[in-house]
Amino acid sequence: MRIAVCPGSFDPVTYGHLDIVSRGAKIFDKVIVAVLYNSKKSPLFSVEERLDLLRQVTAEMPNVEVDSFSGLLIDYMRTKQAKVLIKGLRAVSDFEYEMQMAAINRKLDEEIETFFMMTNNQYSYLSSSIVKEVARYNGRISDLVPPLVERALYDKLGRQA
Repeated sequence: MRIAVCPGSFDPVTYGHLDIVSRGAKIFDKVIVAVLYNSKKSPLFSVEERLDLLRQVTAEMPNVEVDSFSGLLIDYMRTKQAKVLIKGLRAVSDFEYEMQMAAINRKLDEEIETFFMMTNNQYSYLSSSIVKEVARYNGRISDLVPPLVERALYDKLGRQA
């Protein structure tokens, strides 16, 4: 079985994330969307909230599993018997960072391959940070995130959709 891991913070999950996950799910037997627990960051949504949102928006993707991890991604991948990382790229700046990460992951475990996917052009500008910023100022985010994520985001910010 070809198992791939798509790691990230997903704070919140966007249509850009879902594009990468759904395309990866067409290629691999199983895709694990892995939410990183990072105690040094202050996310808007808790890990549990992000897991719940991700499970809901990927419910129609039968070979997608949602999980969380802390520590080294390579260690997590070993526990899941995954050999492939899926990373979405929006711009050259993403590539520079992701290339560094792929190199260190390969150094830590030479069996791990990183699969880079170019984001769909309509999502090339999209990030969770931008979505949160637009939502904070009551901007329209309905074409950036699924409806249940939009509601959760506005609820979290104490705003009306």
